[in-house]
Amino acid sequence: MKGFEGVFPILNTTFSSDGALDLESQQRLVDHLLQSGVHGLGLLANASEGYTLASEERTFILKLVGKQVAGRIPLVVSSGHSGTDVAVQLSREAEDLGASALMVLPPSYMKTDADGLMFYFDAISRAVGIPIMVQDAPLMTQVAMPPGLLARMARDIEHVRLVKVEAPPTAPKVTAVLADSDLVVFGGLNGQFLIEEVERGARGTMPGSDMAPLYVDIWKRLSMGDRTGAWQVFTRALPLIRFELQPGLGVAAMKQNLLAAGVIRSARVRHPTATLDACGLAELEFLRYWTGSDGEPATVSGKTRS
Repeated sequence: MKGFEGVFPILNTTFSSDGALDLESQQRLVDHLLQSGVHGLGLLANASEGYTLASEERTFILKLVGKQVAGRIPLVVSSGHSGTDVAVQLSREAEDLGASALMVLPPSYMKTDADGLMFYFDAISRAVGIPIMVQDAPLMTQVAMPPGLLARMARDIEHVRLVKVEAPPTAPKVTAVLADSDLVVFGGLNGQFLIEEVERGARGTMPGSDMAPLYVDIWKRLSMGDRTGAWQVFTRALPLIRFELQPGLGVAAMKQNLLAAGVIRSARVRHPTATLDACGLAELEFLRYWTGSDGEPATVSGKTRS
């Protein structure tokens, strides 16, 4: 599990104004994240609008990003599906295309019990040779996976080595998971409890792409023992983090921020991903100003911006 630690932003998928893949913007975004000092990337997940991508588009993005990253950082690829056989197929393809690990949601359209979840993750594990991150996201899936079940997966399923805890309250669950297992724990939900999760033993976080420099700065401060500095940077960013946690609006906000920073050429999302209305765009513009809109870590000066 060496290398699975730090800030692993979920890579937004970039589209041109007509909805087609914008590969130039995609490469610019990857370069931006690498220059920001991220420790890994998450691909084809919900913040990537993976649910809107055709199979050939998934393949193209994986090849493009894999070639560009060239092994410098790990790539964690989302490969869950509502059907077990398809999840197995997607997982094999991701591994073949260079995934370092798989991030797998449980089936949620047709829900199953604990034994069914064990069967699903075990089927994927038997088909691949890379680590599996169980994505524990009940706000999205309505599938509960208690710490005991996650520990059972870690014990009985060969490649289940990580878990992304997105089950509020996340910090106590990090503690519970680590008490029962040797899983490597990452946080999610746009890093809203990043500091508490890290202090309880989480080894990484998977936020959106737009605030990567801020999260890297917080991570570095925590790594150096600068708890006060980490909280100062986090507190400055919190209004923007909060805005992006509005159900359905986070991806649109992230893309608007990346557009404003000059990283991508269009903030286009694909339906049914929601877009921001005029008031939302104005609110977001103010929050960029408040947080620091130049893509660099927010200045911690104690001064209030009017």
